[in-house]
Amino acid sequence: MDNTSPSPQEWRGWLAEQAGRLLLFARQQTRSHADAEDVLQEAVVEAWRKAGGHEPPPLPLVFATIRRRAIDLARRDDRRRKREEATDPGDVAWFDPAHEDAETRDAVEVAVKELAPIYREVVTLKIWGELTFEEIAQVLDIPANTAASRYRYGLDGLRTYLKGVPR
Repeated sequence: MDNTSPSPQEWRGWLAEQAGRLLLFARQQTRSHADAEDVLQEAVVEAWRKAGGHEPPPLPLVFATIRRRAIDLARRDDRRRKREEATDPGDVAWFDPAHEDAETRDAVEVAVKELAPIYREVVTLKIWGELTFEEIAQVLDIPANTAASRYRYGLDGLRTYLKGVPR
């Protein structure tokens, strides 16, 4: 690692490449799209500082920071007022519509949302976050074997839910 900071163009490139998967994860961790954007922004800055600011932060660090920031936000909101009714996460695009059949895409989105949260976050981190089980374990503060088994159970749940969906 050198002591020069990345150029603004390098940062923009890194953010452009990672923003979709980070925002998707942040959205799953928060109650609204606006909260997800705020948490994501705070997490990227915090992770960048923790990484020394000399290169883009490691993705597992950013995912873990998003998760912690989202938990902190929820706790603050809960202390301030009664829990609000959660915003429907249906506005989050799970797939690039140009590359997926709409019916299949919609069925998979529903299936992912039907998974228990502990399985959904592992599946999201593995598939859309492209993290290893070791990295997922770091993000969620669980053993790597637990991450792997949650992923397997999540995939089993998706298979069960998607039986009979036309391909």
